[in-house]
Amino acid sequence: MYTLGDIPRNGAINFADKEAIVFRDTRMTYRKLNERSNRLANALIDMGFGKKDRIAIIADNCAKYMEVYFGVTKAGASVCPLNFRLSNQELEFQINDSESTMLIAGSEFKVQAANMKAMCPNVKKWISLDEAADGFEDYEGMLFDSSDREPDVEVGENDMAILMYTGGTTGRPKGVMLSHKNLMTATLGTLTTTIPTIMQISPDTLKKLTSIDFVTCYVLPMFHVSIWPVFVAMIIGGKAVICRINFDEILANIQNEKCTHLNMVPVLYNWLLSYPATASHDLSSLISMTYAGSPFPPDVLKDCIRKFGNIFTQAYGATETSGGPISALGFYDHVLEGKDSDLLESAGKPAICSRVSILDDEGKAVNIGEVGEVCVGGGHIMMGYWKDPDLTAKVLSGGLYHTGDMGYMNRNGYLFLVDRKADMIISGGENVYPKEAENVLSAHPAVFECSVVSAPDKKWGEIVQAVVVLKPGISATAEELMEFCKERLAGYKCPKRIDFWDTLPKTIIGKISKKDIKNKYWEGCERRIS
Repeated sequence: MYTLGDIPRNGAINFADKEAIVFRDTRMTYRKLNERSNRLANALIDMGFGKKDRIAIIADNCAKYMEVYFGVTKAGASVCPLNFRLSNQELEFQINDSESTMLIAGSEFKVQAANMKAMCPNVKKWISLDEAADGFEDYEGMLFDSSDREPDVEVGENDMAILMYTGGTTGRPKGVMLSHKNLMTATLGTLTTTIPTIMQISPDTLKKLTSIDFVTCYVLPMFHVSIWPVFVAMIIGGKAVICRINFDEILANIQNEKCTHLNMVPVLYNWLLSYPATASHDLSSLISMTYAGSPFPPDVLKDCIRKFGNIFTQAYGATETSGGPISALGFYDHVLEGKDSDLLESAGKPAICSRVSILDDEGKAVNIGEVGEVCVGGGHIMMGYWKDPDLTAKVLSGGLYHTGDMGYMNRNGYLFLVDRKADMIISGGENVYPKEAENVLSAHPAVFECSVVSAPDKKWGEIVQAVVVLKPGISATAEELMEFCKERLAGYKCPKRIDFWDTLPKTIIGKISKKDIKNKYWEGCERRIS
């Protein structure tokens, strides 16, 4: 099995002078990408960094971010990508919990990184990604003084390549350990899932489809497991056109670079649909639009198909599956009318890299059409949770990853999701664990008790909904509590709406009944996810 470092290494052999990455004024060939990745790897090795190390990075999307992914892993170390939307307190926890020994900061985050130095004693080196800065070593200087030869390090497929944090049910973020084997299986699984799907489209479109024409417009944050389109493009000699979430930039890149692929979360497609400048750009080069992260409201999906054509594919996966698909719904299953139109609410059929089972609470397979927990096995399933063997054993029991999603399989092998076993909320494609917001709300002096659940929302799919009971004789407004949360949590984790109740429903043993609270907000909806 290949490692991440083999992607640019093989690219430099087979596609040396082809463009691999485009980002604004930067245009980088496969040869250049591999050379710069090698320079970074050798610089790290010369400074004493290697397999024992986690290298954290906080930066916005850019070409250098991919050098970090490839260079760090070529050195045998692991990348710890940080979500720049988090608060300093949350970032400090992840840097310290991961025991990262180096932090690389993009220009937008140098001040933020500098302010965290005193709180992150494990970090030995602070690197400025874009330009020289006081208190930071210069990234370009590191590369300039280093060799561009392949580093003399043995990197194995079972070595950890990425340590990626997600939210946690207890309020403590979980570090998901992803090996080279996990990531490469996910990448190849995505590729082999996508290509058969593409083969279902019209002959005219197929004429445009060759490996050299695969140009992905990469939009989602690079700290996210959704980085797979870049890996897929580079395996087959394609090109990654890197954007930030700016629709003018996205539309211009699709038009000017003749992008053939776009991957986004449903909420962004909904925004693109109504964005005024969309109509004035030529998007005819697109032959594949993929979506993941959360269910696509069927009516919005139908509008997108009518606007952009029947070129949509859904992938259902998770950070714990290395971003690789558990299942996929191809172009040919995106039926607008008739008996098969209900497939738009499906997560598709199991991907080639996945063994999908629907299990009851005792771990036994349920019958066709019966609801159970979606569990999956395969080479793309994570190594486990960082420094949490108990949770790892629970989530990976029986050799399968227990997703926490509830669903059923129909007689034709299509997977339908109906709810979440856990309390996780997906808002705008981001995972939110209610306990994080509940912990912060509970710390407010006016709050007696609280609960956070999901609620349906047309714009975001789901929103973070809080229900609060105030202490007797103490008042607080929703705005005050929201601001309290925003000072301590990433914005997307904060309640978008807060309702005040006199009491919260309890179970027979006195626990807050989230099920009853959630049911109130989802009343009249056929499923409890959106």
